[in-house]
Amino acid sequence: MQPKAKFRKDYRQPDFTVSEIYLDFQLDPEQTLVTSTLTVERQNAEATQLRLDGHSFEFQGVKFNGQPFSRYQQDAESLTLDLADLAADRFQLEIQTLLRPSQNTSLQGLYQSGEGICTQCEAEGFRQITYMLDRPDVLAKYRTKLTACKTKYPYLLSNGNRIAQGELADGRHWVEWDDPFFKPSYLFAVVAGDFDLLKDTFTTMSGRVVDLEIYVDRGNLARAGWAMESLKRAMKWDEQRFGLEYDLDIYMIVAVDFFNMGAMENKGLNIFNAKFVLANPQTATDEDYMGVESVIAHEYFHNWTGNRITCRDWFQLSLKEGLTVFRDQEFTSDLWSRAAKRIEDVRFLRAFQFAEDAGPMAHPIRPDKVIEMNNFYTVTVYEKGAEVIRMIHTLLGEAKFQKGMQLYIAENDGKAATCEDFVSAMERASGVDLTQFRRWYSQSGTPELTVSDEYDEKRQAYRLTISQLTRPTADQVEKVNLHIPLKVALYGQDGKKIKLQYEIASVSDVLDITNEHQTFEFHNVSQRPVPALLCDFSAPVRLDYNYTTEQLITLLSYAENEFIRWDAAQTLFTNELKTNLNRYQQGEEMLFSDGLLSALTIVLDNAHQDPELAALTLMLPKETEFAESFSIIDPQGIAVVRHFMQTAIAEALKDRLIVAYNQHKLPEYRVVADDMAKRAFRNVCLSYLAFTDLGNNLVYKHYHQADNMTDTLAALNAATKAQLACRDSLLADFDQKWQHDGLVMDKWFALQATRPDQNVLEVVKHLLEHPSFNFKNPNRVRALVGAFAAQNPRAFHAIDGSGYRFLVDILIQLNSSNPQVASRLIEPLIKLSRYDNQRQTLMHRGLERLKGLDNLARDLFEKIEKALQ
Repeated sequence: MQPKAKFRKDYRQPDFTVSEIYLDFQLDPEQTLVTSTLTVERQNAEATQLRLDGHSFEFQGVKFNGQPFSRYQQDAESLTLDLADLAADRFQLEIQTLLRPSQNTSLQGLYQSGEGICTQCEAEGFRQITYMLDRPDVLAKYRTKLTACKTKYPYLLSNGNRIAQGELADGRHWVEWDDPFFKPSYLFAVVAGDFDLLKDTFTTMSGRVVDLEIYVDRGNLARAGWAMESLKRAMKWDEQRFGLEYDLDIYMIVAVDFFNMGAMENKGLNIFNAKFVLANPQTATDEDYMGVESVIAHEYFHNWTGNRITCRDWFQLSLKEGLTVFRDQEFTSDLWSRAAKRIEDVRFLRAFQFAEDAGPMAHPIRPDKVIEMNNFYTVTVYEKGAEVIRMIHTLLGEAKFQKGMQLYIAENDGKAATCEDFVSAMERASGVDLTQFRRWYSQSGTPELTVSDEYDEKRQAYRLTISQLTRPTADQVEKVNLHIPLKVALYGQDGKKIKLQYEIASVSDVLDITNEHQTFEFHNVSQRPVPALLCDFSAPVRLDYNYTTEQLITLLSYAENEFIRWDAAQTLFTNELKTNLNRYQQGEEMLFSDGLLSALTIVLDNAHQDPELAALTLMLPKETEFAESFSIIDPQGIAVVRHFMQTAIAEALKDRLIVAYNQHKLPEYRVVADDMAKRAFRNVCLSYLAFTDLGNNLVYKHYHQADNMTDTLAALNAATKAQLACRDSLLADFDQKWQHDGLVMDKWFALQATRPDQNVLEVVKHLLEHPSFNFKNPNRVRALVGAFAAQNPRAFHAIDGSGYRFLVDILIQLNSSNPQVASRLIEPLIKLSRYDNQRQTLMHRGLERLKGLDNLARDLFEKIEKALQ
């Protein structure tokens, strides 16, 4: 039977709710007995049946108000109790279930991670533990008792505050936890294991002392310090910027090896993929350090935007995720570099979210229908959701935005809210009309802004004419005009900024685009200006303005807005690639333009002023980033042309690059902004120099002199991408040093998977047998198989279909063991409409093969069905 879709319009309040739940876990990896006592309250007087969600456990029985109860029906997904002649509006249900954590490879519900036991309940994992009204608008108070063998599981953790503990005669012990806050089942958590523990405290703005505890696998204590520092910075920032204070006596983080996601914001007990907790200079790159801090902050910020206020139904997921991503982006921007953070976020959005909008899984940030909820943990819901919040912030300004946040929290604390509740609070607190803006929540697709301009020298008037268009997407044919904030600036040919005026009055630099066509006029413009359009990337749109190379070089050299300077370079790179791709496809010789070389020379010569921006600007876009400029993608051609561009830049600027490389050497490794910027710039220089005659010796030396993982990996990456003679010996050396550490080896697996070699697929297949690879560990699978499919487009999209066949073989295995990971990995295969007919046919064949599986998981079914349509 085909899975059925659920629709947002069909939302109904539950007939019953659960106000309190007491959970007793007798923990053991082979069989865990769970006794759940629910206090149920009837909300609909007419309701006679109570349907509880649950599956993947052994049901032991149910009692109603202490008495055995047999008037129920079971199916594969639920337990339905017949309450027809039971008048009680409040009653207790006691339900017993038997779980086998060691056999649970889905990593949802209660499962074994290494030697420990833990849970993952978002979105619908709680129903794999016991029968429950497993929906986010059922808010209950939880009390949890955990009992287990003390030597094997000395730490027993759950949500809330620890209220009691004791020893048992048989070598077991127990701990009881109480969470005083109402929460939905998806925020429930349990962890049992033997860990190293890092302890600290944080004093809140009202003077309360909160215990902070980070649990890591034995031997990893030295890698937990950065996570603790990050947590304290996040707690302080949320008080200072948003006025939000932590509310429990204890805050715990546990790092586990086997985890489907990045981390989980369970109330007071965050369970993390170890990748986003563990960091020291030998094992983590600068990028890893930033990732740890960002994810720690994100999960902490959920305490208010996600936990204290949760979402009414899963269609409202962006309410908590879009808002919390915006908050963690602002946190990083305030603490580090606002410009660099913005550029990093836009790169990600353009490469992944724009591609999602153009593919079969296109959906608004608040979807209208869903088959498998796990499939809506998407870049659209998260990153585009954050962009929608950012546009509200742009339209309101910081002061009114904060006023809106205060109203939203005051009205919804302790409730399950909707996206409309948030927008309404913003509107009422600010007095800004957001009626048209709301369409961002219900319309999918990436809007396109086409801009043309005219300059009237006599009147000294400059006009911008802007048209908006959102093309039909897989889920929506009809589109409407959106409210798009377009931030602009004007520059003279000399690079001086021109004041924005209409007649003699100053005007805002944010233009409100609300109609299909609009014209904006600026006065007292003494010369034809160069427009800087979409400053700070003020809206998630594609921009079409016919810039000349000279105009782009003017912006790259003079624009005050760092995003605009970086974006001018991206446009120059993309134009260069398009020109040469056309030459390559026509069999003509490729040529590199002097204009782009001049622009890059300017960046290199001024790098000392802002090494971080220089590094970002000089970095060639990845093949996947270039691909988003084409409706039909030529993976082979893009790879060849990008390689030509990299080599041409390296050869032309070799002397400047080696000087810059030598000037930015640092005496020691420190995690501070200036040093990270210099390291990034130096390593970009290295990545180019690898393509010159200096490459082999320079990269070999860089690797062996490195005293930190950032420089080590930069050398390995340069050797791999430039296919240097030293590559295999360096890769072997790294393998021998680190094969005991799975997280570090993930970097190595990803490098191997993205080699530009002809035989890379054979390398990947061989590495499936590597002693450090574990097919049951999502991090390993993502690092090797995921990197090959998503980040090595030339090899994955090989014209013989070998890449597609390989991925399908892997997905067939994961369909049975971990469908959630399979659903993430299938993404490159479902975007078949972006490729030529031959590749489409081969991709289609692979999807049909998957569709024919007898036990096809819902996670995969939904994506395959949409792709084949």
